Amino acid sequence: MTPQIIWQQNSDNPENGANLAKISKFWTALNNRKVSWRQRIIPPSGNVQEIDWEWQRFDEELKLQNPQVRGITLYWQKPDTDQERSTTPWKLGLDTQQLQAYIYPQSQKNLVIRVGIPEVIYQKIEITNPQWESDSQGETHVITLRDKQQQIEVKLTLSPENIAQLKENLPG
Repeated sequence: MTPQIIWQQNSDNPENGANLAKISKFWTALNNRKVSWRQRIIPPSGNVQEIDWEWQRFDEELKLQNPQVRGITLYWQKPDTDQERSTTPWKLGLDTQQLQAYIYPQSQKNLVIRVGIPEVIYQKIEITNPQWESDSQGETHVITLRDKQQQIEVKLTLSPENIAQLKENLPG
């Protein structure tokens, strides 16, 4: 997913200053919020969309303390420490939909850091050929799926809108 707002050092983009201000506002709004902090090497192709952002061993979730932007340098502290950390980027990106900032440090041109609101991770359950039953309750419809082997029961309560969408997407 490509960030929608980009700031780049020495850019002649007339929106560059405004973009830095928007990204700075996002950064400072992360104060005392739990964030996901992930660092990845940029692939040889340079295409950051190829990066696997799935959780890895050195990734962190932490409460960011005192995030600030002074000049073009991003400052912050980790919890339970007075030590201020910083990085000066050559490029910043902000994905306003996923609430993720992308930091490209000057000190490591082949690195990108993604900091933002942790994404929701859904528990995935796979049921093959379940037992099922169906029941109408007024305008809603309830479908119950059971997998005896896994001892799982799932109840789906569908509104008339859900049912219409389902009918549109079912084959033939």
